[in-house]
Amino acid sequence: MRIPYKILCLILITYFSYINYLYSQQKNDTVRYKANPNYTLQTAMFDIYKTKQADIVMLGNSLTAGTNWSELLGRTNVVARAIPGDILPGFIARLDYVIKLKPKIVFIMGGLNDIYNWTPVEEIFNNYVKIVSTLKSRGIIPVIQSTTYAAKDYAKDWGGTPEVNGSRNREIDKLNKLLFEYARKNNLDFIDITSKLATSDKFLRPELTWDGIHLNAEGYKLWAEEVEKVLSKYKL
Repeated sequence: MRIPYKILCLILITYFSYINYLYSQQKNDTVRYKANPNYTLQTAMFDIYKTKQADIVMLGNSLTAGTNWSELLGRTNVVARAIPGDILPGFIARLDYVIKLKPKIVFIMGGLNDIYNWTPVEEIFNNYVKIVSTLKSRGIIPVIQSTTYAAKDYAKDWGGTPEVNGSRNREIDKLNKLLFEYARKNNLDFIDITSKLATSDKFLRPELTWDGIHLNAEGYKLWAEEVEKVLSKYKL
């Protein structure tokens, strides 16, 4: 059976349009972190910071950027390399800012922005593994910290609902399970901060957040306690 010429052309046009769409999406995923204005601003700041060496680095997004870790932990040998709104491809692209500090240990917290960009969990996990592997190859101890939940009413003023946030939190559960198993199999430290901050129905506890996703002082206090346990383990 011969396919009419016009139908064949339509099929081919549709096919190549779809291929181009997939390519553009892949390209967008690769450079999306650069579209974040905070990325350019903060990496420029990293370039002029005077700190040349820090034993402890907190690598992350706005959750990590939301406190002064030196003050919170009462230590002078800790710095943050955190960018609000950053996604894991951005973490990978700026790892040199971490490595050049010659840290002994790096605490990683990321993935929430990726989840809310609807990036597949497997892709997020693979990016996490790249970060951990790079740090290990430089003789740096990587500490994986679980990705935290959103609160039930997060972003309610611009379309957020308990159903949407609940579905994103279930993706976070999938990611944290992969990260936990990876840490267990590779003898890595894993901080399950998520369970410390969660309600019984698996949302971020409202009394620990000021906007439904970022932590307040009480939330950071709980997080810091878990970080201190790992630092004590390594006598840092």
